[in-house]
Amino acid sequence: MTKHRRSRRLAAAAAAAARCPLTDLPLELLARVISRCDPVDIARVAAVALLFHASLAADGIRLWAQERGFELPALPEGESCAVRWLCFAALLCEATPPVRAAAGQRHSLFIDGEGRLSSCGSAPPYAPGLLGHGEGVTQLNTPTRLTSPLGGERAVSVSARALHSLALTAGGAAWSWGSGVYGRLGHGDVQSQLLPKKVEAFDGQRVVAVSAGNGHSLALTADGAVWSWGGGGGGRLGHGDMQMQLLPEKVDAFDQCVVALSAGGYHSLAITADGALWSWGGGGDGQLGHGDHQRQLLPKKVEAFGGQRVVAVSAGEHHSLTLTADGAVWSWGNGLYGRLGHGDQQIQLLPKKVEAFAGRRVVTVSAGVYHSLALTADSAVWSWGWGAYGQLGHGDEQNQLLPKKVEAFADQRVVAVSAGVYHRLALTGDGAVFTWGGGERGCLGHGEDLSDQLLPKKVEVWAPGQ
Repeated sequence: MTKHRRSRRLAAAAAAAARCPLTDLPLELLARVISRCDPVDIARVAAVALLFHASLAADGIRLWAQERGFELPALPEGESCAVRWLCFAALLCEATPPVRAAAGQRHSLFIDGEGRLSSCGSAPPYAPGLLGHGEGVTQLNTPTRLTSPLGGERAVSVSARALHSLALTAGGAAWSWGSGVYGRLGHGDVQSQLLPKKVEAFDGQRVVAVSAGNGHSLALTADGAVWSWGGGGGGRLGHGDMQMQLLPEKVDAFDQCVVALSAGGYHSLAITADGALWSWGGGGDGQLGHGDHQRQLLPKKVEAFGGQRVVAVSAGEHHSLTLTADGAVWSWGNGLYGRLGHGDQQIQLLPKKVEAFAGRRVVTVSAGVYHSLALTADSAVWSWGWGAYGQLGHGDEQNQLLPKKVEAFADQRVVAVSAGVYHRLALTGDGAVFTWGGGERGCLGHGEDLSDQLLPKKVEVWAPGQ
């Protein structure tokens, strides 16, 4: 075919397409096309274009979620705009997926493709059983599968902190192990657990999320209720006092369902179904976001986010991170080492937008003790704060006052990140795990190589599905 005839055919095809408006296409096909867009863009277009009417936009958002493995909830009672709710729910699922790997202080937890749990790192004398492998196992330099299964169920999410670990199974059961001081394990006593033990207080209920704090624990049940237990210092349990709780107790302060939560060092954070952020506990560094240093014994709404929907939250030791539906990152609390990402080390008593992400959409955040992580929609990892031990992943030990892209992931599709105390980890779309930072305790999982890793390094012995 000559170049001239090819051009004429292309022109004819273009003219035919122009005579066939999008409205003539099957709705199923249109919904599939829409699902290739970002939920925020779908919602925006639906608000101004007659073609993308509410039901079609809703179908597109649901397909977007299904293709990523999310099942969006039904429209809650009292919500008048289905598209708005589905957009929020989709972003919430994207920003707070089940945690398949978690970095603690001295150890790391991993879930493989078959739902089997592994750990590596070290257990100090005052936190026996931190690794979950039973008596006598105090250090593992490579991820090692736990010999005690979680009741025969698949693990779907984990949470690691300095002295204890939590896991969630596919059947909605919560398990805990490690140091039992302050009752942080939820078994009705202060005994340490050398092997994972089911939290029996949740029998008859379905747990959908767990989060380990410094001395306390949080859980979210399928009915949108928050439960807390452990040390009550600063009011971090949210029960109106500072008493220790040996068993999970429901937090009754919320006027609607909670959809996400995070336990920090001395405070706690939660998001309700309307996208509002709530905080409680110790506020000495301004980490509660209420504009002061006061503690809160009961959950209190963070008014700074009025008119916006928060889709992700992460509580660090002395600071907090959130993500709003427009993809913006906000931080507040203690700014030492630059962990807030504002270019200084000042305390922020109110949430402040991290301007370094202007023009980018962030999809998830993770607050460590002295540093922070973020993942953008293009799968790029960003880090800032304390750089000792190479935990920022930039090839040096320098502090970063502003978010900086981790260039080592330029050719990787990162899907999740976790910030610990001295180390970090990231998961890629193919199931690989990368770790970096302090390696002395074996928590990086690189075998006999216990050196600090200034750049992300693949955990070679980690084999998903095996």
